[in-house]
Amino acid sequence: MTSVQLLLMLSVGLGCPTLDGPGDGGPPELDPWTDLETLYRSGLAFGAFLDQADRRREMWIAHYETGQAPPSLIERARAVGGTWRLLAIAEDWCSDSVNTIPFLALLSERVPGLDLRIIDSEAGRALMQAHRTPDGRAATPTVILLDAEYRKAGCWVERPAELQAWALEHRPRLDDREFLRRKMSWYREDGGRSTVREIVELLERAAGGQAGCEGG
Repeated sequence: MTSVQLLLMLSVGLGCPTLDGPGDGGPPELDPWTDLETLYRSGLAFGAFLDQADRRREMWIAHYETGQAPPSLIERARAVGGTWRLLAIAEDWCSDSVNTIPFLALLSERVPGLDLRIIDSEAGRALMQAHRTPDGRAATPTVILLDAEYRKAGCWVERPAELQAWALEHRPRLDDREFLRRKMSWYREDGGRSTVREIVELLERAAGGQAGCEGG
């Protein structure tokens, strides 16, 4: 395990930041070698990611096997048409990753022209630093929407907007255990619907020529 991965794991459950945070001088520019197509092609399909996941494994499997992408959202995503790719930066131990990425996998499997690949936080470090949470953190999961030419068409950071707003308001006055309990309860009740809806909305905006980011 690298030092980056070790320090990332110290935050398991509460949020999933990288080593830096607010006040570190701001996000760096992406290095010239950061080729989104290369990063995407280096990523794992969800099945391969799931095969090697050993942290929170039961939750990863349960969300994928029992989760559902709402039919109305699937139809909206199919109506967008074209070729789109989701480049997800995720870690198997991250509580936000396990509560979002399986539902994006289910969506991508049901929408022709939409594909998902996953890279870890080391490979995706520059992208995470360039697309931060509202309170200035680089975090997993970070999802970059790519068009047919592997150009960035939008991004989605860490968790759904409703949960993110709740976390920003309540995190300062809750201890770690209570924050995690409430966050995980929200995810259970939501069942991935908000994540899928926001990604579909991101697709719709991108198809209409309006690139943008959710959460960061």
